[in-house]
Amino acid sequence: MKYASEFRDGKLAKKIVAECEPDRSYTLMEFCGGHTHTIARYSLEEMLPDNIRLVHGPGCPVCVLPVGRVDSAIELARDHGVILCSYGDMMRVPGSHRMSLLKAKAAEVDIRMVWLTLDALKIARENPGREVAFLAIGFETTTPSSAMALKIAKAEGLTNFSIFCNHVLTPAAMRAILDGESLPLQGIIGPGHVSAVIGIEPYQEFADRGQAIVVAGFEPLDLLQAILMLTRQVNEGRRRVENAYVRALPAVGNEKAQTVIAETFQLRGAFEWRGLRCLPDSAMRVADAYADFDAELKFSSRPYRAVPDPKSCACAEIVRGLKRPEQCPLFGRACTPDDPIGSCMISSEGECAAHWLYGQHRNKTAA
Repeated sequence: MKYASEFRDGKLAKKIVAECEPDRSYTLMEFCGGHTHTIARYSLEEMLPDNIRLVHGPGCPVCVLPVGRVDSAIELARDHGVILCSYGDMMRVPGSHRMSLLKAKAAEVDIRMVWLTLDALKIARENPGREVAFLAIGFETTTPSSAMALKIAKAEGLTNFSIFCNHVLTPAAMRAILDGESLPLQGIIGPGHVSAVIGIEPYQEFADRGQAIVVAGFEPLDLLQAILMLTRQVNEGRRRVENAYVRALPAVGNEKAQTVIAETFQLRGAFEWRGLRCLPDSAMRVADAYADFDAELKFSSRPYRAVPDPKSCACAEIVRGLKRPEQCPLFGRACTPDDPIGSCMISSEGECAAHWLYGQHRNKTAA
């Protein structure tokens, strides 16, 4: 297969689904928000037999960023006169009292949307008299670009640039899910983009704990093939990490990216996640060798404060796979893409956004 259309072949999709075992029940979780949107866009759940249940996990970095970190980003710009640069998907995420980066910008706080970390570096070069901070979020997929920004800033002596680091780690999220409320998972669909950086070895600990794991790409046939491979693992009584994304994913991942991350970042002792609470060794911070470019050290004013989610918002349960969007009392009522309350409705990888955009909520009955 060489072209996108071949990965969306309906006849092949039906053939793959027909090979799934009809007499056993399977609950499978996909961890990646990109997978969630593919599943919704192509109605893959409707294609699958009733005995295969898909559960959506915490693989959206915007969705798992807690309210308190949004507040901290706004305070960084508002209270310290910093030019705060952010990716666009963070601009509308509400912090306390539904204040977002976009609303703060409208109140004349200097917050700018950028496409790349390199754009933030450019802004720092063009404004030598101002401090510029980049709001870095994401799983291992986006961490290398933040790492390279740190290396470039240090090499250039760009002392007015810093990073407000919120990079989080996929294995930690998987561990929290498996150690948390009892979800009867038989298998996990591993994230393709994350795995392209870290490889597949970090998932071995979960296979050792009895979870079948298959890393998948992002086309419909990628996901259906991964589901078939998971059901076969369960049927055969074996648990292993398998790579169903070999066209783009070396088993070892991207070793150059791993090296630059190890040079510029190090593990935090603990980090708060929306829905998963405070998890040890689950996120990155700027390494000591790059401490001059750490916005949290450079502009420290008060300790971090955890802030509860808005009342009735079910984002915390949705990212843990305990609820579906249509089970949230706000979904489609008080919370819509035009007037969002929860981050799951805002993010381009959020489950609520996927269900709304592709209409997956329309003919479902809340459990």
